Amino acid sequence: MIDREAIEARLARGHNAALGVRYNAHGKDWSEMVLDYDPELASDWAEGPLASGPIIAMMDLATSFAVWIRKGSFTNQATLDLRVDYMRPARSHRPVFGRGECYHVTRTIAFVRGVAYQDDHHDPLAHVAGTFMFLEGPAL
Repeated sequence: MIDREAIEARLARGHNAALGVRYNAHGKDWSEMVLDYDPELASDWAEGPLASGPIIAMMDLATSFAVWIRKGSFTNQATLDLRVDYMRPARSHRPVFGRGECYHVTRTIAFVRGVAYQDDHHDPLAHVAGTFMFLEGPAL
């Protein structure tokens, strides 16, 4: 079983920690992360909104965790595809939330979708849809 402590432990290392991605919530097939505003991650250095790269990385992470949560264990997987449709830029000095859902799993592929938003998930910054492929070998 994957619980909050296991999620937070994974977020505390690697590129997740470097970006400052934090855990917010999760359910049986979804996870939600938070990316706090950091001027170092802004699209321009004069107080601009967060750049798209860190938001995409957070959404890849949120959807990855959704797969692991649904499967009940950390397994090796690779992002095959993650399509991002941006609706609008993030507002400066505000956190961005990323909610990912794993809506279907086969023997070798997981299908995901999600939204990045700030104040209201009904007013998203971006929609994502993607697939992950399960890999052989011991879990990382």
